[in-house]
Formats: sequence, C-alpha cells, structure tokens
Amino acid sequence: MIPQIIARTVFMYLVIIISMRLMGKRQIGQLQPFEFAIAVMISDLAVMPLSDNSKNLLHDLIPIIVLVICQVLLSFLSIKGVRIREIICGKPMLLIRDGKLLEKNMKREMYTINDLTEQLRFNSIQSVGDVEYGILETNGQLSVFLKSGKRPATPEDFGLNPSHEKFCHDIIIDGKLIGRTLERLHIKREWVDQALKEYGVNDYKQVFYAYIDNNMKIQMQKKGEYLE
Repeated sequence: MIPQIIARTVFMYLVIIISMRLMGKRQIGQLQPFEFAIAVMISDLAVMPLSDNSKNLLHDLIPIIVLVICQVLLSFLSIKGVRIREIICGKPMLLIRDGKLLEKNMKREMYTINDLTEQLRFNSIQSVGDVEYGILETNGQLSVFLKSGKRPATPEDFGLNPSHEKFCHDIIIDGKLIGRTLERLHIKREWVDQALKEYGVNDYKQVFYAYIDNNMKIQMQKKGEYLE
C-alpha cells in the first residue's frame, strides 16, 4: 500500500514537472491569465489520484494532457497574430502619463491606487510625479519609465562609449569542473589548471565556485574561505 502511494506521488510529481516544462519557462508572476488558470487546474487534477488509490491513474492523466494541449494551442495562436493575442491575453493599459494617474483606465482594469503605489515601490520609485509613463502589462506587472530628469545617468549622457559586456561563464561549481563551458569557450583544461595555480589551487575539490569573467579571467572562491 505505502509503496504504491509513494510511486503514484512520484509519478504525478513528474507529470506536473513535464507539463509545466511543456508550457514554457515563464515564472508564476509572468503567466498570462489563461496560463495561470491552466497551471492551477493541472495542480488540482494531479492531487486527485493521490487521495484515492482506487481510481484509474490513466483516467486522471487524460484531463491533464487535454489542458496541456489547450495551453500549447492557445500559446501558438497568440504567437500567430496581434488580434488573437489581444483577445486571449488582453492589451497593455496606460495608467500613468506625465506623472498623472489615468483614473478611467484604472477603473477599467479595477486597479486601485494602493496596487499602483505598491508596484512603484517595487521599482524603487517613491513619487508618481517622477514617472513619465506607467503601463500595466497583460501579466499584471507595472512597467515604469521615469522622466528624463529622474532616471539614472548612463554612459551615453557623458558621451562615453563603453565596450560591450560579455557573459560570465561558470567553470567550477562545488569542486566540479563544468565541461560544457570548456566546449563553449573552446578552452582546454590545462588553461584552467594554470589559472588555478596562480591562486595556489591544485585540485578542483578545493574550489567552491569559479567563473570566467568578461575579460576571460578566472575569478574564484575557495571552499571554507567565507563561511559567514
């Protein structure tokens, strides 16, 4: 009995993981309304066979498969055209213009002033008057564009043209060398070994974390070097 419950639980857990993977890589806060509804329904359906072992597991999988197919179809349709996407997901709504709240649009979206000021605080903005445009996106997030005099200065403001940033790449994680990084950057293990020797390290197991920065130099932290 207990092994059967464990097996069913692990199986349904894998079903949920695979279903969510098929639905894409969005975070919960980035889900469209129809995606969130499907995610909740799949979670509820997955629990049902765990509470009743007498049910046929295949019968419980069918609704989950149907929901995943519906989600994939709706996502495909939303990619195909702007009009279809607006019907399925809705349209972004302008809530702030030139530091002023657009009351009619806020009522249409049932968006309160408290909701708006909370979102502004999440964006480290204290005053509505600092905002040039505030747009409520279809996933419920508020996109904010500050007035030119309130936004942080950029290198372009000072006539500077800094070099392009490059990705940093993990090379050692908890004592394990990341082989795919060697392949991606076309570097050899000997180059890594030589760079580690400059830190006084002769064994990967001594390394807690190391990465290759945008100047193609290895930055490293030894195990036990910073415990707190």
